Amino acid sequence: MPKISVEIPQELLDDLDEHVGDDGKFVNRSDAIRASIRKSLDIFDEIDARHGRLEEDES
Repeated sequence: MPKISVEIPQELLDDLDEHVGDDGKFVNRSDAIRASIRKSLDIFDEIDARHGRLEEDES
């Protein structure tokens, strides 16, 4: 899996860390960030679909 580097404001990182770890929803920060990206992409797809911007599958 490729690694990337991003800059995140401390306030967001602190909020994220509240959801990570033994008592959190996510195992680690990477897991939380991947889940967030997936959710964002799903939302973007929904918005694109409402605006007729999604390409139809060619299968």
